[in-house]
Amino acid sequence: MQLTYLGHSAFLATIGTTKVLFDPFIRPNPLAKDIDVDAIEADYILLSHAHGDHIADAEEIAKRTGATILGIAEVAGHFGAKGIEVIGTNLGGKVALPFGTVHCVAAAHSSSFPDGSYGGVPMGFVITPTEGPTFYFAGDTALTYDLKLIGERHKLDFALLPIGDHYTMGLTDALVAADWVGAQKIIGMHYDTFPPLVIDHAAALAEATAAGKALHLLKIGETVTL
Repeated sequence: MQLTYLGHSAFLATIGTTKVLFDPFIRPNPLAKDIDVDAIEADYILLSHAHGDHIADAEEIAKRTGATILGIAEVAGHFGAKGIEVIGTNLGGKVALPFGTVHCVAAAHSSSFPDGSYGGVPMGFVITPTEGPTFYFAGDTALTYDLKLIGERHKLDFALLPIGDHYTMGLTDALVAADWVGAQKIIGMHYDTFPPLVIDHAAALAEATAAGKALHLLKIGETVTL
């Protein structure tokens, strides 16, 4: 499996021959100015919640590529009304797709569309692929005991966790979350994009190492093989 970081909480996972895009927020993100949105291919777009910094490019990319959007019922309904193929889900639901299974899990956050309308509740995703590593995409969340259920139900190879603090958990809580979900390897997200989210990279890496975790802070546009 290959994973490309597109900035903020946006990632493109290539699982076998399937391209799965998470929470695309690229054009409005000045840190991602070198990412060519027009070149992004996707078969599925997974949206954790309705906030603008997680859905900004979803409609454009879905309409260009024909990708199916998967999200909680309210998010799916929003994009379905725009003529996009959608899969509406809810907390606890599992969806079998050609690349593997998506398990929709709880997140402790809020969710509304940019116009203020109701966006359902936020969620994260545990991806169990037909080939390659099993991983958890947390979306936006605080540290919550619900995360322990993930560790009890799944065997993860890595976790994508928000670490920027302020709007989500910060690194210290994310390290606890990693213990609870059973992930030794953490790929950080939701940091540096806005002034309140700027982190000290060296200090973050040192804190993670002291906690016995492998924290990866990918460069925007960087692709890693997992």
